[in-house]
Amino acid sequence: MEVEIVASLVGLAGLAIGLATGLAVRVSERAQRTAAPVTPVSGMPPGIASVLSVLRSSAVVVDGEDRVLRASSAARAFGLVSGDRLVVDELLAMARMVRRDGEIRETEIQVVPSRIRGRAEGRWFAVRVAPLGSHGLVLALAEDLTDMRRTEAIRRDFVANVSHELKTPVGALSLLAETVEGAADDPEAVRRFAARMQIESVRLNNLVQDLMTLSRVQGDEPLPDLEPVRLDDVTAEAVDRCQIKASSKEIELATGGTEGLRVRGDTELLTTALRNLVDNAVAYSPERTRVVVSTRRRDDRFVEINVTDQGIGIPEAEVERIFERFYRVDPARSRQTGGTGLGLAIVKHVTSKHGGDVTVWSKEGSGSTFTIRLPLLDPPVPAALNTAREATP
Repeated sequence: MEVEIVASLVGLAGLAIGLATGLAVRVSERAQRTAAPVTPVSGMPPGIASVLSVLRSSAVVVDGEDRVLRASSAARAFGLVSGDRLVVDELLAMARMVRRDGEIRETEIQVVPSRIRGRAEGRWFAVRVAPLGSHGLVLALAEDLTDMRRTEAIRRDFVANVSHELKTPVGALSLLAETVEGAADDPEAVRRFAARMQIESVRLNNLVQDLMTLSRVQGDEPLPDLEPVRLDDVTAEAVDRCQIKASSKEIELATGGTEGLRVRGDTELLTTALRNLVDNAVAYSPERTRVVVSTRRRDDRFVEINVTDQGIGIPEAEVERIFERFYRVDPARSRQTGGTGLGLAIVKHVTSKHGGDVTVWSKEGSGSTFTIRLPLLDPPVPAALNTAREATP
């Protein structure tokens, strides 16, 4: 009897041990899975989100089914991502190839919004695509190159335009010199060609001077040695420099407005900018008309200089481009008047250097008004402060 009881107890003990062992094995397996988590296919490895948030480049993480798991605000703003999908075909194709062979790829792509027809209006990106982990995740980084591309294009156009503009007077001078040499026995022809050589040499000198001025004011460096400048003096000097050309067309140059206004700036640069506006007004106005230069206080912070003519006006479609370097509304007329195509670009950069801006109103057949706005040097004293000063013995 005792033997049977002992045997039963041993059997129950064995069953209990077996159950405990099985339970321990399951608990151990579960603990192992908890201790060493595996990144799910649809998620990102820990810490990746925080790393992507500090990157300057546009960043996109795509899973194994081409779904976007994470995209920076820049990537969405630039049109690389819409919803949870990459919408740039080149970028999506690169992501699939990287996922397939695990090799990092780099290229440059252009993204053109669907509402824009011309590819010239799109944005350029330097793209780098790399695998992210071992679960089909792909990381795409896009660096915006648009400004750099635009700067390179401007530089190429500038060099081409300068070469063209220099070639014209230099070629004319060379040809005229040969002609004068061949006409040495004809004093009248020599005088005529010599006068033409002088015109071309003045044109060449003006172009060189404008290029030097533009190179001085278009950089990021602040202007040195700024001083108080009386706008009355600037206006008088600019008008005086254009008086001979205006008199040849019987154009009246008139000045007016508020006297005694001052700004802080470079006197010569401000005079050059205003002279360019007056010179253009004279060049594009018919004979026996009037050009008016006036100054006024716009408000407590700014002063305005207006140059108004009765000329041919500017087509509405051209107004936005007239401040570009070498841009001419009428190239043939501009060359006849001796313009370099840099005058308005200089005006724009000079006013910007002085903390101001330049705007234009124009209507074909009715003339134009160019307005330079600059910070006022002597803002009015508040009335309360004036009262306090007067009350002080």
